[in-house]
Amino acid sequence: MPTNAFLSNLPGTSLVIIWKISIGGINLRLLVIIPAFNEAECIDQVINQFLITCPDVDFIIINDGSSDDTANICQRKGYPILNLPVNLGLTGAFITGMKYAYLNHYDAALQFDADGQHPAASISEFEKYLNQGYDIVIGSRFVTEKKPRSLRMLGSNIISWAILITTGKRLGDPTSGMRMYNKRMIREYATQMNMDPEPDTVSYLIKRGALVKEIQVSMQDRIAGSSYLTTVKSLIYMTRVTISILLVQRFRGGNQLHPEHISVDRKEQTI
Repeated sequence: MPTNAFLSNLPGTSLVIIWKISIGGINLRLLVIIPAFNEAECIDQVINQFLITCPDVDFIIINDGSSDDTANICQRKGYPILNLPVNLGLTGAFITGMKYAYLNHYDAALQFDADGQHPAASISEFEKYLNQGYDIVIGSRFVTEKKPRSLRMLGSNIISWAILITTGKRLGDPTSGMRMYNKRMIREYATQMNMDPEPDTVSYLIKRGALVKEIQVSMQDRIAGSSYLTTVKSLIYMTRVTISILLVQRFRGGNQLHPEHISVDRKEQTI
């Protein structure tokens, strides 16, 4: 077990163990946030693989009111976990993780799926670009790979178009859930209202001056189970997000973000 462990407790949640360890000699304190809802079939294998690949990276599982054995498995294995008393959905679980990162002074946070789709081996690549001055680094399936033709990809293209015309920034995989955020983005998510881990909030942050970078990652198939996004739910989701980008986030107020340190050419935002 890593040394320098410390205990913390948030109101209404279970006791949590988080380990403070430097990452690859870089003074960047990263917290990997793993929202989990009914992932008993996946969670142990995902965490085992994560620990093999990234043994010195802090992580926390946000158990989003699971009705299966997710919490028991994590507690039996001694994994760091926050148990939410009810199911809050992805936004509630993610914001809980960001608030935890903020309260414990992390420099960066990464959203990471509990179903095995996100490659832990890519985390160091995310860190590299965050250290160059980007605020958000997105793991994209389509930087060097071509998008397949499907109804879901059509929706993804529409969201990309909406972000482009409202911010000038081209995102090839706007719905990717593997995103790393720097410290000021953690602060925004932890302290501001109406923030979520969705493309419309990313577009809002870009509009306010956040620098975003997409990098190629190879997503994997789910270890078990199936996505909650059926065809109908996908259409509803794509429609809601597109309307939000065009009609809500575009005109939403907010002060311009002031970079703490920027070594990135802002022209790259339009590429």
